Amino acid sequence: MADRVSASIIVGGTLNAAEFDELVDIIASERLAIEWDGEPFEAHHHVAGEPRSLFAHEVAGGSFDDLESWCLSHRLPFVRWCGGYSGQWGPERVVSTGDERITSYAVTEDDEVVISRSKIEMLGSFEAVLAHFDTAEFTVPPLVVRGVDADNPASHGGRHVQ
Repeated sequence: MADRVSASIIVGGTLNAAEFDELVDIIASERLAIEWDGEPFEAHHHVAGEPRSLFAHEVAGGSFDDLESWCLSHRLPFVRWCGGYSGQWGPERVVSTGDERITSYAVTEDDEVVISRSKIEMLGSFEAVLAHFDTAEFTVPPLVVRGVDADNPASHGGRHVQ
């Protein structure tokens, strides 16, 4: 059985309605909630003009493999945090700015970026260290559903709120 920890992800970027429906299905398959110990995400939880934050406990390996792969292939920016698993891995923040790449950062259990002496030496300058922190603090843009959010903020993708 895989090691399991708590994890969260914030997703942003721009999708069309059909892609949003795919995203909703993937989020459902990952059993992600709208808050810690909250209700499962559904399409009507989408809020126009905001990124989507999602949460889960008991996440195998601390990552949402299907969701993250889908976001990478659709060039959606995201930031994921996962707690550490004693003896296996430490807490981490994974950042993807929508360019099909991810960067991992060491963090505390409270999601505060930390840096080792060897990393400081590798970066080589105080300015580079600050840049490292700046890139780790990437702000995920809103999740926008083209043709839906601007026209009707109460509807979400191909699935409409009643």
